[in-house]
Amino acid sequence: MADKGNPLRDIPSVDRLLAAAAPRQWERVYARAFVVEQARAVLAEVRARVRDGDGVPPEDELLAAIEARLGAMAACAVRPVVNATGVVLHTNLGRAELAAAAIAAAAAAAGAVNLEYDLAQGQRGDRDDLIEEDLCALTGAEAATVVNNNAAAVLLALNTLASGREVVVSRGEMIEIGGSFRIPDVLAKSGAHLLPVGTTNRTHRGDYENAVCAATGALLKVHTSNYRIVGFTAEVSLEELVEIGRSGNVPVIEDLGSGALVDLSAFGLPREPIVAESVAAGADLVTFSGDKLLGGPQAGLLVGRRDLIARTKRNPLKRALRCDKLVLAALSATLRLYRRSPALERDLPTLRVLTRPLSELEAVGREALRLLGALLGPEYTCSLVAEQTQIGSGALPTETVETRAIAIAHPTAGADAIAARFRGADPAVIGRVKDGRFLLDLRTVPTAADLAVKFGR
Repeated sequence: MADKGNPLRDIPSVDRLLAAAAPRQWERVYARAFVVEQARAVLAEVRARVRDGDGVPPEDELLAAIEARLGAMAACAVRPVVNATGVVLHTNLGRAELAAAAIAAAAAAAGAVNLEYDLAQGQRGDRDDLIEEDLCALTGAEAATVVNNNAAAVLLALNTLASGREVVVSRGEMIEIGGSFRIPDVLAKSGAHLLPVGTTNRTHRGDYENAVCAATGALLKVHTSNYRIVGFTAEVSLEELVEIGRSGNVPVIEDLGSGALVDLSAFGLPREPIVAESVAAGADLVTFSGDKLLGGPQAGLLVGRRDLIARTKRNPLKRALRCDKLVLAALSATLRLYRRSPALERDLPTLRVLTRPLSELEAVGREALRLLGALLGPEYTCSLVAEQTQIGSGALPTETVETRAIAIAHPTAGADAIAARFRGADPAVIGRVKDGRFLLDLRTVPTAADLAVKFGR
């Protein structure tokens, strides 16, 4: 008799629900096991609510919940979002936006391609051949190779040249990048031994010269792309390091991080070290990222001396760290843009976004004010404001560019609550909170229509 009063007994079984769902023809779209899995998940949630005192929802409501879950779980886990942070190279949002040419190249590489096949010779080729000529032309290097990110490039270079030996690096360049990832940790994993010299703010030529000995495997210079040390400082230039390395027959590796291929100051942006300049200065190996200022897919690029690049390619780690065909296709197309485009600031999204004129942002902002006013309702206050934004993700960390933003306020909801509402929209909009205000930075929002999103209840 007690069981008759148990509301859990009123919850329908999976079989009963699937029989009722037959007209919806789920199993023409989804595998039966997947449908059963999602139905069980919905019923598990219902049981938990019933135990807390809720009633059992009607059957139609349960079927709608299952259908919604099927659609949500079947969708790709990687979802497009609207980047309204203003950070052009946002690590958490995928860094550089790919150029149309890179997207088309990656799509074309979905099938069979000449990844490691020499079409002229009709025999096995080298996947680095797909990018080496372009990289050498753009940097002046003798040879080049590519792995899956810049940390991997540093790891491969150090393991190849200095495993079991000492690597000399300035204390002021022992940086930590995103996710608590530290240069000393990468160095340790390479099998090399860290030998820090100088102090945090001042390192001199003599510090390196006194450290070089028979146990020295490499001199490492790390571009401080995530921070700046200012004030009473001193550092040894790459040219000086090259002189020290050559006198001691020790290779010099430079980790440039961001990896600019062109002079950004030509586009009215703060200047960043250029890879070709490091090669010309005599660095034996230079490593840099593909998805920062270069504006391509995630990759770690190594350029430099032909004999040293050949050694890295023979290292078994190279196979473990290599890129797949989609990355190489997108990277190749991006590098070709640098060589052939008559208007790089038009064709490369990273450069295009960084150089957008304020007049364009203001026009987008005026239209966005009208659109958001209709979407959010009268309780919200929206205003167009002048702001500064960071380029981001290890590129020009202390430099900002002027931007325009929509500041959104509500009489009772705070900035964090407003931010959460936008994150819950379809598609999700990622803004930023600054000084207690929620901002939609228009530097990274192409058009006002991109903010025409659907809000949940």
